[in-house]
Amino acid sequence: MQIITSWFRRYFSDPEVVFLALFLVIAFAVVIVMGNMLAPVLASLVIAYLLEGPVNKIERLHIPRTAAVSVVFLMFLAFVILVLFGLMPMLSHQVTQLFNQLPGMISKGQAVLMQLPEHYPDMFPEEQVEQIIRTIRQEIALFGQNVVSLSLSSVVGFITVVVYLILTPLLVFFFLKDKGRIIGWMVSFLPQDRKFADTVWRDVDRQVANYVRGKFWEILVIWSASFVTFSLFELQYAMLLGVLVGLSVIIPYIGAAVVTFPVLLIGWFQWGWGADFVWLAVAYFVIQALDGNVLVPLLFSEVVNLHPVAIIVAILVFGGFWGFWGVFFAIPLATLVQAILNAWPGRGGRETTPKTEKA
Repeated sequence: MQIITSWFRRYFSDPEVVFLALFLVIAFAVVIVMGNMLAPVLASLVIAYLLEGPVNKIERLHIPRTAAVSVVFLMFLAFVILVLFGLMPMLSHQVTQLFNQLPGMISKGQAVLMQLPEHYPDMFPEEQVEQIIRTIRQEIALFGQNVVSLSLSSVVGFITVVVYLILTPLLVFFFLKDKGRIIGWMVSFLPQDRKFADTVWRDVDRQVANYVRGKFWEILVIWSASFVTFSLFELQYAMLLGVLVGLSVIIPYIGAAVVTFPVLLIGWFQWGWGADFVWLAVAYFVIQALDGNVLVPLLFSEVVNLHPVAIIVAILVFGGFWGFWGVFFAIPLATLVQAILNAWPGRGGRETTPKTEKA
């Protein structure tokens, strides 16, 4: 008991620390319980963080904030309209084509699997291959049922998307326009003496802003590079695969590994084990290498370094709590935890995570 009491006095003797810990627990609980309802707010906060940089640059030209916000917001609306009416129809068309060709791809894959017992009878017994094929058919049937269920609920989904398309731009505009008033209102509920909380907030605010903007540009660059590369190879579904590769950077390490399978599978179904397939694989892995070794250090040079183990654990934990948003904010949230631990009284400001990998 004395050990517990001594530990508690060492780390929780400061009222500021107790307040910050209580605030974080309440905030995490609210997001976990009301995460789905707050989805438009979370999306709007991300977009507002993304647009705050251009707004600040325009303000430096001695232009009032309202005018700067209006200019950046109109550019944002133009981008959204371009995505909705330019990109989405193309993606929808390619997804439809992929589903139409899926039975032929499955038949070709089954034919290849059935050849394995003939060439490698010791490694791939016929019964094992047949079991694999049955499992694949069951998974495909289950996937088809899920698609039908999704289509039956498409009306509700469409209404939800329309509501989000209306609410999110409005929230983004007011988050940008009234940023000072909103922050001032939130600060009014905080204690006057909050040096510890202010130190953590300044660090985390900088990290989250840099991460969101850097991640946006990383998605855009990798998406564009992948689409151009796939188009030069005349790979089918080039735009769809380019978008998948671009979005895969949201999940460090895991995303790149997962999206590799559809890229190589579609290349194999289109060309087989030919020179085109080999060159596609080489070009794809070059893009991934340039992303990890050039683009990420360039875009995230100001983001706190986190060990790969810490990143993966953060993705698993926060993704389990909040789904997509937990995965997207895994690194900023891990940075928040590290900033709190580093600034915590009684630790002497020592590092908690080995700095070997760029976030």
